[in-house]
Amino acid sequence: QVQLVESGGGLVQPGGSLRLSCAASESIFSIYAMAWYRRAPGKERTFVASISSGGRINYADFVKGRFTISRDNAKNILYLQMSSLKPEDTAVYYCTAGYGHYWGQGTQVTVSS
Repeated sequence: QVQLVESGGGLVQPGGSLRLSCAASESIFSIYAMAWYRRAPGKERTFVASISSGGRINYADFVKGRFTISRDNAKNILYLQMSSLKPEDTAVYYCTAGYGHYWGQGTQVTVSS
């Protein structure tokens, strides 16, 4: 059973930056596409960004130019670098392997002054 553990969330002011991490318990990046999703209060979970096993990257339109997904294959860590954060980015952020095959527990990001 693969375990995914997110970290790096917190409270940040509008315009600020955060880097989220998702540590995988096994070397899965060559097998599974990895992705970040988020769930804002009262809303459904939505796609944020993904990176395929081959390295192809996709972003949701609302984060293009502000968020960057990357991974460290040696450390089995997926990252989401978030900048120019807005209050509407407030959500619980989840990482997933295989588009829902495995999920982490989520990390809260709150953007507020």
